[in-house]
Amino acid sequence: MNRIGILEQPRLPDSAPLARQVEAWLAARGIASWTAAPLDDEALDAPIDGSSLLIVLGGDGSTLRAARLTVPFGVPIFGINVGRVGFLSEATPENWPQKLERLLGGDYWIERRLLLHAELWRGGQLIEPFTALNEVVIGRGAQARVIQLHLRVDDDLVTTYIADALIVATPTGSTAYAMAAGGPLLPPQLQNLVIVPVAAHLSLNRSLVLHENARIAIQVERGYEAYLTADGQKSTLVQDGDEIVITRHERTCSFARVESAGFFYRRLMGRLGFSWPHLNIGQNRDGRF
Repeated sequence: MNRIGILEQPRLPDSAPLARQVEAWLAARGIASWTAAPLDDEALDAPIDGSSLLIVLGGDGSTLRAARLTVPFGVPIFGINVGRVGFLSEATPENWPQKLERLLGGDYWIERRLLLHAELWRGGQLIEPFTALNEVVIGRGAQARVIQLHLRVDDDLVTTYIADALIVATPTGSTAYAMAAGGPLLPPQLQNLVIVPVAAHLSLNRSLVLHENARIAIQVERGYEAYLTADGQKSTLVQDGDEIVITRHERTCSFARVESAGFFYRRLMGRLGFSWPHLNIGQNRDGRF
């Protein structure tokens, strides 16, 4: 790797000092680097395009924003968690030197995660496209009133939801808002899409797991104020009669991993507060726990 980018999060006090440490660590190994804060996405296009890796210092929110920056260029992300959850991160402030050393030595693999492509249509006109790594949410506004949403899958009407919101999630997003709403947990190796209603009233209150190439169309009817949100980053007002079309994105989001694919489950249990070291679990065949 000849050039590595470092994306810091100004709102996290530990991010900037860690960025200086990573810069010095890379320089000591003869690797050029650049550091920036995600303030102007377009200004980051050129440096990201010329990089072999993007190190993200932050939590899951920082990683979600970084995903939108790196996807057009296919640059993998390596996350160091200095946020609250860090479920998408690969390292911590304590172990990042060891993991980066492994990565630079070639002991890593690239994990490619499914993305969503969403389009907001109004009166036959495309209003705005969206990209999401976690989920697309169509939910009610500030008023405590449910919205009515018609769901079509592959052009067939499936059901009508009367609910606070409807979540369309990727396997990555299945461990986020969708999980909090009672949806199933999917490992990232799967390519399915998940639909999860939030506080459904007199309508289907079960999650639906769809195939990866499903075309999802959601039409808002007789609703009050409603918003479309992609990865919790930006909310767009949705009007009565609007249609949101969601499909699998043609690109994927790449992550540089040094842990095994099965580490997903250990990370999941840890983030959910279910510790395992106290259990009497022996080593597996290759000597790891």
